[in-house]
Amino acid sequence: MVDPDVSSRAALLLKPTRAGLTRAAQLVRGGAVVAFPTDTVYGLGAAADDEVACQRIYHLKGRPVGLPLILMVAAESQLEGWVHVDSQAEGLMRRWWPGPLTLVLHAIGGGTLGVRIPKHKVALELLRSAGPLMTTSANLHGREPAMTAAEAAALEGVVAVLDGGTAPGGTASTVVDLTGPEPHVLREGAISTPEVLGPPGPRSG
Repeated sequence: MVDPDVSSRAALLLKPTRAGLTRAAQLVRGGAVVAFPTDTVYGLGAAADDEVACQRIYHLKGRPVGLPLILMVAAESQLEGWVHVDSQAEGLMRRWWPGPLTLVLHAIGGGTLGVRIPKHKVALELLRSAGPLMTTSANLHGREPAMTAAEAAALEGVVAVLDGGTAPGGTASTVVDLTGPEPHVLREGAISTPEVLGPPGPRSG
């Protein structure tokens, strides 16, 4: 259980060493929200199977409840039990993961879920140690995302930050929805629409 007073304390700054990663994973498994660097910006993560911890992310960000979190994993095998992966999703995963592509798939048990494998050593090490995380960018809703550990640590309610230096920045991940009859780009990001879906077909008429 997370200490109820923990939100009023300064976030622990952890080095991405074996000891630091083990500590971060322990905190996650105990219900804490931790921040970590990804291939774009610093993210917030909570254990994917801990509903209370995931709600903490919404609370400390001031994030509207209708905006879903993204499931980050270190390997496709960690998606088992979370989403249905068909051949189309498999093909996109093989081509672009790890990398800035989020795929929206049918969740097991109903609904949809965005999933991604980030291309960042520290993020992948944390995901291997802690298991799948529900994630979003480390910032108050509507503000610029944190690019450094210090910026992420300034968010009240973050228990620990893995300090991986300054995040690479750049464009956010491209989000592709595979739950409809045709693949649909919900947000064009680091990978362009033609790159991810191929050139548009010939126009009729």
